[in-house]
Amino acid sequence: MRGFIALAALLAGPAAASPWFTDITAETGLDFVHHNGMSGKLYFAEMMGAGGALFDYDGDGDLDLYLVQGNGFGKAAGYEHTDRLYRNELIPGGKLVFTDVTESAGLAATGYGMGIATGDIDNDGDVDFYLTNFGDNQLWRNDGDRFTDITSEWKAGDNRWSVAASFADIDHDGWLDLYVANYTDFSLETHRKCFNEAAELEYCGPNAYNPVPDRLFFNKEGSVYEGVEVFEPGTPNGAGLGVIAADFNGDRLTDFFVANDQGLNHLWINGGGGFRNEALLAGVAVNMEGKAEASMGVDAADYDQDGDIDLFMTHLARETNTLYVNDGTALFEDRTMAMGLGAASLPYTGFGTAWRDFDRDGHPDIFVANGAVMRIDDQVQQKIALPLREPNQLFANRGDGRYEEITASTPALGRPEVSRAAIFGDIDNDGDTDIVVTNNNGPAQVLRNDAASGCWLGARLWDSGHRRDAFGARAVAAGRKDWQRVRTDGSYVSAQDPRVILPLGECSPASVIVEWPDGTREEFAALETGRYHRLERGTGSKPE
Repeated sequence: MRGFIALAALLAGPAAASPWFTDITAETGLDFVHHNGMSGKLYFAEMMGAGGALFDYDGDGDLDLYLVQGNGFGKAAGYEHTDRLYRNELIPGGKLVFTDVTESAGLAATGYGMGIATGDIDNDGDVDFYLTNFGDNQLWRNDGDRFTDITSEWKAGDNRWSVAASFADIDHDGWLDLYVANYTDFSLETHRKCFNEAAELEYCGPNAYNPVPDRLFFNKEGSVYEGVEVFEPGTPNGAGLGVIAADFNGDRLTDFFVANDQGLNHLWINGGGGFRNEALLAGVAVNMEGKAEASMGVDAADYDQDGDIDLFMTHLARETNTLYVNDGTALFEDRTMAMGLGAASLPYTGFGTAWRDFDRDGHPDIFVANGAVMRIDDQVQQKIALPLREPNQLFANRGDGRYEEITASTPALGRPEVSRAAIFGDIDNDGDTDIVVTNNNGPAQVLRNDAASGCWLGARLWDSGHRRDAFGARAVAAGRKDWQRVRTDGSYVSAQDPRVILPLGECSPASVIVEWPDGTREEFAALETGRYHRLERGTGSKPE
């Protein structure tokens, strides 16, 4: 491991002039600490969580924070720790402070938590959420100022080990459906001892257990979910850790990509009456060497601005993270090495990740949250309680098709932790993307973006007919090509800010083109810069 870290230092490239991010956790009052319940038995599930969400639960215009908690294992463990909801006091208080409102919001999420997905399932204008657990999942309805557990009422439960989830309108009926990525059949009863190459006790990997099917829940007009297993004859189950919804082949139907751990990834193409797995044909089931990788986190975006959706995912140490470039028909090419993203990722195990234009130069950069899954010898010798600590990484898009690692320029990223989720959103409403990082068995971190410059315009794309965020819609400032898509999924076990941030060449009022999920376009003219706008479908004009 020492050799790999030394190699990364040599290949990291020159540092940027100033830090891109500042750790402001203490300033915000956030006091959340994740507990994984470890007892020395090295239970597989204990080092995999946990996630969180940035979403405006109270509708006041700023992003609140939900953080998923672990717990103890077994019936005797109790519920000492629970998930927490923090209200952002930016509006109307004017200061970025997080206040714990878990109890007053009626929340009692006491399971062994993994991840979260956010979306308005009943089209009432506020954001609901789904929790994935090592155990029984939960669906929580937002009633304005309090939440209600409607898992049983909506038939949305799943008691297998679920990790990732994604809301999307699969059948274009106006209601958000739900994809749940399940992992393996590990349980306390099936726990087994695994060993490393030195014959020392080690955490097991997914291949020690059987993968279990994913589940797809169809929303029946905002009243109940109808769940079906996701499978296809001849397609083996995958140990799913990441899932993201997007139209990968340009047919206006929502597809799903599932990142499977140490197995073939799945690309479920929506045919209008069902899904078929085309990952092998598309070139995303395995890497350029034909090898299945330990896929964890995933993001999907048009990083090269050619009009289609590309893929980026994180992997295990000694594998590279992988960038797949879409040719527009859902055929992908692994271009990791050519883009400068290969060697720098070899030493680390990546989890949460995203393409975001952090410096607002019109080209999406990449953040990766790292944390090992097999204990690191040096840290074991130092008697570190959870010896899986690694630094996170930041890659700047240089605008010429290549990335440069600039982690060394930002001390807030270089502190080794067991990072898992990376949650992306503009928490201070200043027009750039900040990050909340969750650390397994450690404190959450709030990273303020200090890199952005130039003028901007923000937008929440609103489906007025269904009274919710227009998932799958996209927007761009007139005359530019850097389209931004509305979604909350991606990364790892987390839910993101649904708003879009559009960089501008000038600081004068700007026009924005919105393309709605069915392909129709509207123009919203003369929008004030330096602030967010709610752009409602049907209130714009026809573009020229």
